[in-house]
Amino acid sequence: MALDGYTDQIMSRQAMRAELLDAETELQLAYAWRHHQDEKALHRLVTAYMRLAISMAAKFRRYGAPMNDLIQEAGLGLMKAAEKFDPERGVRFSTYAVWWIKASIQDYVMRNWSLVRTGSTSSQKALFFNLRRVQAKLEREASQRGEKLDSQQLRQLVAEEVGVSLSDVEMMEGRLSGSDFSLNAQQSHDEDGREWIDILEDEDEQSSQKVEAEHDASRLRDWLGSAMMALNPRERFIVIERKLKDEPRTLESLGEELGLSKERVRQLEAAAFQKMRRNLETHARDVQTFFS
Repeated sequence: MALDGYTDQIMSRQAMRAELLDAETELQLAYAWRHHQDEKALHRLVTAYMRLAISMAAKFRRYGAPMNDLIQEAGLGLMKAAEKFDPERGVRFSTYAVWWIKASIQDYVMRNWSLVRTGSTSSQKALFFNLRRVQAKLEREASQRGEKLDSQQLRQLVAEEVGVSLSDVEMMEGRLSGSDFSLNAQQSHDEDGREWIDILEDEDEQSSQKVEAEHDASRLRDWLGSAMMALNPRERFIVIERKLKDEPRTLESLGEELGLSKERVRQLEAAAFQKMRRNLETHARDVQTFFS
């Protein structure tokens, strides 16, 4: 941590010594980069506003991220802003860069807050960074009116204030209420204590279920084979070409090959399916009689 702090101080001092750009110089540098890909102009523009990036990074230290990482993300946002800045819009670069710097830092904080993804939509991001502030504001306003909000009322008001669903507020409260918890942690301090992962239900199929599923699939394949063999060669050909190929044939193409009309092929296909259905129903009745 001492090294981190020392590095922060060096970067801050370097940023503070950078030149201050007036509007005309800033515009010239922006044009040089945008139209001529002048990397020296880009470097000068970014360096001049690194103090802005560091200042914004410092505002996010309360989220527990290392300051060096926050500064790095702020720098990336600043670089992105410089690459996309259009000087012809008549806006100062610092005004434009603030949005990109903030977005870069916020994305980093949310990615590293938890192993479980905290949120990705703009509304979820607004909720993550404003939940506590909005809660405090609403509670303060209620107190001034002589009211006391219960937790459910407060969540509903937060949802309306931020413009998100109640379920989003409840989810974010859970995310912000504590850090990640390892499933390999023991439930007790005893040496023989079980890990929390031991009490999770196994969602995989049991061996008996697998054997039963494989047996049913094998029996169904046998039935389908028997039903196919009950068809005449032309009907079997139509069923295979229409239903069992990766790229099924059209009725028209089969008709041309067999010398039949499209409608006649459709009738043969329907008749073949009817034969197969009767054959399969016979097997099903035999199985039902056996177990009855």
